[in-house]
Amino acid sequence: MRGRLNPASPRVVLIVGAGSGIGLAAAVAFAARADKLVLVSRSPEALDAAEAACRRAGADVVDTQAEDIGDPAAAGRIVARTLDRHGRLDVVVHTAAVMGYGGVEELPPDVFTAVVDTAVHGTLYLARAVLPVLRAQHAGTFIGVNSLLGSVTVPRMGAYAVSKWGQRALLRTLQQETRDAPGVSVCIVSPGSINTPIYYQAANYTGRAARPPWPVLAPERVAAVITRLADRPRRHVSVPVGPGNPLIIAGFRLLPLLYDRLVGPLLRLAVLTRVRLPPTPGTVHRPAPEHERMHGHWPEPTGEQAKTTAVDAPVASS
Repeated sequence: MRGRLNPASPRVVLIVGAGSGIGLAAAVAFAARADKLVLVSRSPEALDAAEAACRRAGADVVDTQAEDIGDPAAAGRIVARTLDRHGRLDVVVHTAAVMGYGGVEELPPDVFTAVVDTAVHGTLYLARAVLPVLRAQHAGTFIGVNSLLGSVTVPRMGAYAVSKWGQRALLRTLQQETRDAPGVSVCIVSPGSINTPIYYQAANYTGRAARPPWPVLAPERVAAVITRLADRPRRHVSVPVGPGNPLIIAGFRLLPLLYDRLVGPLLRLAVLTRVRLPPTPGTVHRPAPEHERMHGHWPEPTGEQAKTTAVDAPVASS
């Protein structure tokens, strides 16, 4: 089976952004298969909880590394430690992301830049550390979790769209550049609206708390796609997760005037709540471990929940 050095043995699975959301859901899904896990997050506290969840799900081997993938040297340290312990890498999943709400003129430049850097440079650093290992093994799968917003734009979510468009371009380029490496696969997963904490941990300069727009899917749905790609990689496409994704992308590409007329009012109706929220950088610059979990509090944050997420700390995983 492509992506696995020895189908009879547990895989070594590295997950970056494993402290919450999709990354945590993927970690638990691989744990249920008894794979050997290496979990990475900015938050040691979140990693402790993730390790416990994975062991309950059936994993015997769970290593944790507290690193920020935005650090240019972090990916090299992560991969070196993993190889020292396990001698190989079979599957690498990159889910780390941070989000910001606010117009291009509203978001502080450091927040905008950090949102973009986490997705684009984080993917770059990890790929440059991982792909030489997979090439040397002649086997392995790199899975990047992108987004519907890697294919469309939405007002007041420009930083996240820029981050995901750039990440998608990088991942597609890596798919092309690994065509000469049989057994090595680069896969892209593009979720729509997923019930994770990222919406409530996001930087927000709109004055109103945000929520995931309907239809909202569970992070386990994305994790199921990730585990399937680890078993049977799809190297030349982006795999969508969300029933409305194709329709939204078609409208963006084929009916741009209509899309632009509707997207702003729909954002105000479906994403921005009536709960007032002071300006906050969220978890963009540093994590808030007390809010890390697999699921968000969809369908709508209460006033008290909105207050607890307005912390001077930024986003960890999507």
